[in-house]
Amino acid sequence: MAQNFYCEYCGNKYSTIATLTNGTCIKHPDGPNKGKHKLYEGGEKSDYFCKYCGNRYHTIASLTNGHCIKHPNGPNKGYHSPAL
Repeated sequence: MAQNFYCEYCGNKYSTIATLTNGTCIKHPDGPNKGKHKLYEGGEKSDYFCKYCGNRYHTIASLTNGHCIKHPNGPNKGYHSPAL
């Protein structure tokens, strides 16, 4: 069974770490495409939780799609981030 690797910022799925870290990320904290994807170091799960607010999502992509009311930069000033 092939292992999948996910970006912590945008939730995109990659088949290798090399391809993940090679591309720029649309949801990078420094701004769209101003940095590389970051490897999500947790395993694949049936549910993912935001480490700031605790909301539950079925995929990392759906989790990172929304702004978080409890983000450290201020309400809705950053995206949800997956807890390990």
